[in-house]
Amino acid sequence: MLNIKKKDKVVVLAGKDKGKKGEVLKVYPETGRVVVAKINFVKRHTKPTQRDPGGIREKEAPLAISKVMLVCPKCAQASRPKFDKLSDGKKIRVCRKCGEMIV
Repeated sequence: MLNIKKKDKVVVLAGKDKGKKGEVLKVYPETGRVVVAKINFVKRHTKPTQRDPGGIREKEAPLAISKVMLVCPKCAQASRPKFDKLSDGKKIRVCRKCGEMIV
């Protein structure tokens, strides 16, 4: 089970964008990668089509899930969440720093 999901706020721990914060746009659990908004921009050369004039485009590339850490929405600190079980058996993520549930 991954501790990072879509629309979570994360901070980058390593690489050229170290220290930057962003929102997770997409998670690839099978490869262990995430796409974060406005982080890890790469340039892609595209051929022109009938709809698209082509040229050099910048877009976000996936980065390893181990290079990002979840940011708690309440205390705004990066922490590795712990998993607790509710009375109905569902797993929830809980911040280790402030103890607040992360939705």
